[in-house]
Amino acid sequence: MRITYQYRLRLTQKQINTFEHWLELCRRQYNYRLAERFNWWEQNRCDVNRCSIVCCSIAPLKDQPNRWSQQKDLANTKALFPEYKELVSHTLQDVIARVDKTYTRWLKGDKNGKKSGRPRFKGQGRYRSLTFPDPIKPEHIQGKFIQLPKIGKVKAILHRPIPDDFKIKTATITRKADGWYIGLSLEDMTVPSLKTDAIPTPDNTVGIDMGLKSFLVTSDNKVITIPQYYRKAEKKLKRLQRQLSRKKKGSNRCKKAIRRVAKAYLKITNQRQDFHYKTAQWLVSQYRFIAYEKLNITGLAKTRLAKSILDAGWGQFLDIVNLKAANAGGAGIPQNSYKTSIECSDCAAEIPKTLSDRWHNCSCGASYCRDHNAARNIKYRAVGHPALIKAREMSDAIAGVT
Repeated sequence: MRITYQYRLRLTQKQINTFEHWLELCRRQYNYRLAERFNWWEQNRCDVNRCSIVCCSIAPLKDQPNRWSQQKDLANTKALFPEYKELVSHTLQDVIARVDKTYTRWLKGDKNGKKSGRPRFKGQGRYRSLTFPDPIKPEHIQGKFIQLPKIGKVKAILHRPIPDDFKIKTATITRKADGWYIGLSLEDMTVPSLKTDAIPTPDNTVGIDMGLKSFLVTSDNKVITIPQYYRKAEKKLKRLQRQLSRKKKGSNRCKKAIRRVAKAYLKITNQRQDFHYKTAQWLVSQYRFIAYEKLNITGLAKTRLAKSILDAGWGQFLDIVNLKAANAGGAGIPQNSYKTSIECSDCAAEIPKTLSDRWHNCSCGASYCRDHNAARNIKYRAVGHPALIKAREMSDAIAGVT
């Protein structure tokens, strides 16, 4: 089992200066190693895949830079630039691992075959985290202090204790708009990943319909209101950004204004994430399986409702729901969203609606809120419609009698 705990740091000015210097060195190394790969790719790619050996000669290809060759070249970097000797060797190796990961995802894609965009060079201040891959032993944590290699003891606010029998695999120092944080990646091999053999049933499954009028409506007609943190902070953000636009670029006042804007955005992010975690925990505490619509959020974010959709953060919330449900021995069940709003959840008849129609009325007597009806359909698609289940039970009973 792998979990991550994040703690706020209380650093001295000397430690802050050291970490900022290290981040700048890592940024330069990141850009240099990425440029190496781009240069090789530009010089060795060719649309012609064959040619005559008699008519022309083919120049030998240069060796392609990879993670291991670039890590081996770090010795030359330290010889040419002695300031890199201040950094932990494994931290520099992690920089190259990040380059390898983003470069590979651009050309080959991840394990699901999904490719990322072309990697970009890190501008000044854009490289914000340092990773110490070496395991931290329990004796390195003494009270409020954590011992890190080549930096010494750093003071942390340990607002929750580290669980027993968990080993600290890595430590990551992150610079955010409101200060410095340390993330400890904990692992306990004695705790297996929870896997369930249970089957979704009407009793242990809930369907949720996500929207913009309400954040979500469950199949039990429980409504979670949408907080709209960005919408509420727009007035403040507008004022802060107007103040920033009036400052001279590169001045101290400009830097202070940038920090004020960054803190405002960070607060919105933290509020939204806290809301998502609490809502996901509430769902998982009551139900074992959570069925939801499989939406094209990227496509929806390009419509005129983009601001509201991105403010709701559906993608982040569904990732948290899947993670929490899996850790609790359940699962998130994505369902096709086709006709969930127009089908009747009682008789499966199709009742055409426009986006302004917020109530579902059917000739069979069903009368539900539009979102409630959709949530019921999502649940029934995960477990089976009650009418179909009853018909199947009756046919099994008849077959048993005969």
